[in-house]
Amino acid sequence: MPLQSLRMIENWPVPTAAAAVVRTDGTVAGSYGPQEHRFPLASVTKPLAAYAALLAVEEGAVELDEPAGPPGSTVRHLLAHTGGLAFDEDRVQAAPGERRLYSNAGFEALGDHIAKATDIPFPQYLREAVLEPLGMTATDLPGSPAKDGVSTAADMARFGAELLAPRLLAPQTLAEATSVVFPGVRGVLPGYGMQNPNDWGLGFEIRDGKSPHWTGASSSPRTFGHFGQSGTFLWVDPDAGAACVALADRAFGPWAIEAWPPLTDAILAELR
Repeated sequence: MPLQSLRMIENWPVPTAAAAVVRTDGTVAGSYGPQEHRFPLASVTKPLAAYAALLAVEEGAVELDEPAGPPGSTVRHLLAHTGGLAFDEDRVQAAPGERRLYSNAGFEALGDHIAKATDIPFPQYLREAVLEPLGMTATDLPGSPAKDGVSTAADMARFGAELLAPRLLAPQTLAEATSVVFPGVRGVLPGYGMQNPNDWGLGFEIRDGKSPHWTGASSSPRTFGHFGQSGTFLWVDPDAGAACVALADRAFGPWAIEAWPPLTDAILAELR
């Protein structure tokens, strides 16, 4: 049976929305809305870009601890938002590892670094390394690896299934990427204010005990994922054995802060 909890989306104040929930075995537990409608991902682009970066590490094209970005910063720093770059400009605001400065500029520096190391434009590398092997034919990156991805609920559900049971990456690589990197570092979670600590993995935000947060009160501390300013989110809860993607065409704001956690809690309760 489809997940009845997803019908809560009918009450969202958005013109169009689509969502899907997948289990660890890759089956779709439920879906809502037009699964093939293409939405701007905004920052939900970052987990896709991070996955490509991790594949580049496994292939030996780059190393996590090689220099990248501003002086003293590494690939690891850029993935974990501790490279010290400002939010949306190539300007150093802190020493590497000192603060969790959420940074689009850091992910753009990461994309440039991988493109130079592989001699492949980053959007092409992402397509060949991640999108094509997962059958994500409706997903594209026409610009910044930080925020310019476009995808569908159906495609992002395929990515969610990969994050639950990786086939492209070694499980230990994904485990490292979804564990806290540079623990104890504080910083602002966009839309939710200062978090201390603001725990993050390699390209994935980690829920831990953060409050307030965009996932649910019943989400496990190991939950990881990302949300985007275009009204999008992707979470993976390993303890629940499920991942959820929700895409909408209304910018993130108070409506999302109010609507997203109850939806997540309802999904998790129904799955149990």
